[in-house]
Amino acid sequence: MSELAAMVISTLTERSATLATAESLTGGLIGATLTDVPGASAVYLGGTVAYASRLKTDLLGVPTAMIEQYSVISDEVALAMAVGLQERTNADWVVAVTGVAGPTPQEGHDPGEVHICIAGPRIPSLPAQRLVEHYAFEGDRASIRQQTVDAALQMLLRVVAPV
Repeated sequence: MSELAAMVISTLTERSATLATAESLTGGLIGATLTDVPGASAVYLGGTVAYASRLKTDLLGVPTAMIEQYSVISDEVALAMAVGLQERTNADWVVAVTGVAGPTPQEGHDPGEVHICIAGPRIPSLPAQRLVEHYAFEGDRASIRQQTVDAALQMLLRVVAPV
């Protein structure tokens, strides 16, 4: 079990907050990592694996024009994925990831280029937060996917439970 995932589940449970995930390059690895933690069902609503561009549009509401303008590997699409899933699930927090796991480039983007968005909270008394970060990970496909999971969970902890 991931220590980071356990911290996320514990922190969200303490705050009575919910979480959903919108995943592309990780293919559900964030959701799988979270659900390895006992008690995850108290806060984790579920997620969408939108690997193909068409599913980003159909399931998450990412505008086709945005994908055409910025490509699916962009801050803009990561943000749109997060906001789209949040609208569909009413989760307090959403983590969205998009990028290139490799081993070859995609749409002119090198392996390891990853965009992560944290969107939340959906709590009327708090202002909405949107944090998007861009990473350049190194390693093989499995390593890039795992680094993405770790970075996403660390980002979420930074905004949900600032030190």
